[in-house]
Amino acid sequence: MRYQSTRGTAPELDFRDVTLAGLARDGGLYVPVEWPRFTPDQIAGLAGLSYVETAVRVMAPFTAGSLSEAELRELCTQAYGRFSHDAVTPLVQLDHRHFLLELFHGPTLAFKDVALQLLGLFFEKFLKGTSDHLTIVGATSGDTGSAAIDAVAGREGIDIFMLHPNKRVSDVQRRQMTTVLSPNVHNIAIEGSFDDAQAMVKAMFNDADFSARFQVTAVNSINWARLMAQVVYYFYIAVRLGAPNREVAFSVPTGNFGDVFAGYVAARMGLPVAKLIVATNVNDILHRALSSGDYSAGTVTPTAAPSMDIQVSSNFERLLFDLAGRDGAALAEQMRGFEASKAMRLTNAQQEGAAKLFASDRIDAAEMAQAMAWAASRADEILDPHTAIGLAAARRADIATDVPIVTLATAHPAKFGDAVERATGIRPSLPARIGDLFDREERYDVLPATFDAVTGYIAERAKPR
Repeated sequence: MRYQSTRGTAPELDFRDVTLAGLARDGGLYVPVEWPRFTPDQIAGLAGLSYVETAVRVMAPFTAGSLSEAELRELCTQAYGRFSHDAVTPLVQLDHRHFLLELFHGPTLAFKDVALQLLGLFFEKFLKGTSDHLTIVGATSGDTGSAAIDAVAGREGIDIFMLHPNKRVSDVQRRQMTTVLSPNVHNIAIEGSFDDAQAMVKAMFNDADFSARFQVTAVNSINWARLMAQVVYYFYIAVRLGAPNREVAFSVPTGNFGDVFAGYVAARMGLPVAKLIVATNVNDILHRALSSGDYSAGTVTPTAAPSMDIQVSSNFERLLFDLAGRDGAALAEQMRGFEASKAMRLTNAQQEGAAKLFASDRIDAAEMAQAMAWAASRADEILDPHTAIGLAAARRADIATDVPIVTLATAHPAKFGDAVERATGIRPSLPARIGDLFDREERYDVLPATFDAVTGYIAERAKPR
């Protein structure tokens, strides 16, 4: 499998090199040169398989040439053996047509574990026997940081520097990052927003001096390997609800568009997806883009769903590229305009193409709380704020009544105990395996949200190439 950049000028790479590179040299994001296609019989053949075996079949076309099927199976077995539920991503029924896909049974209680546990093993596999040293630089709005840190803490040949917006993540989210004291883990709280942090990470990749000095890679969903691993659970659940003989819709709470783009990839591979519902909070750039073609960034509003407090959705570029005929030069010009003005109109082809598969909704704080209260009282399920946003959008989506709707449950409710308690009167407990989280020592540094401050900090601590 070969991969190309969305901006057209970076060289094509194989899966190994795409994984280690993260972002393309031209500032674009890597996508497969062509989407693999599964026949209905191949999809039907996934029924009854374990999560690991499903993962091997779904990901094998993407890793071909870099990993054998046996190597991929070994890595998947190791990654998903750390999950607390044998189904890895179990399905829970709420009523006659609504379901939850629980993605929070990994070590840090969020959907990011599904991909990042595997990504850490990919890094280790591809570095083995080389003298290469990776400097992972990431930005997190809450859950990516802890999942990435857990995946690479203590691994040889890797340093990780994770930026989060100071005082804009939950206490549990922060502590899951800052209480990991391995010497290769460096937590940075910046005095700014997630978008500020994400912009700095991209700038580091695009800075010739910095990227020449350090072998920088990404763990955010700009890294194709991470997004690829998220495609698996769409197949895993859809076949349990009747695919390929029945369409399934998915409602995805999202800010950075990576999780829902994985659903788009599944659809391109042949999975019968009726609709992908993009559920946003009041930071609604994706809803505006999909409903009216207006992709313009505003000011980030802090909410009780901090992982969605985003105004620039990195992965949206992958969709725009695919919907516009994969014209890298045109997409590069379109993105340069957006990066300069923070405003962009989708082309007619992009808007009409997206409308065939995507719907969207904007859920405010009151609607989020109502969804949490409904799930608690009518289905005996406690939801975190992000999942509640997805469920609220799912329950008012205009989708045929014979199509089941799966809401992605992206985080354990105990990560957002205050918000859950306000909405339901119930305070969820942390699972026993991290029950001592608030007794652990924290370690992190607070820096201004400037490129020089952050790169200077990293340069003092990272190992050069």
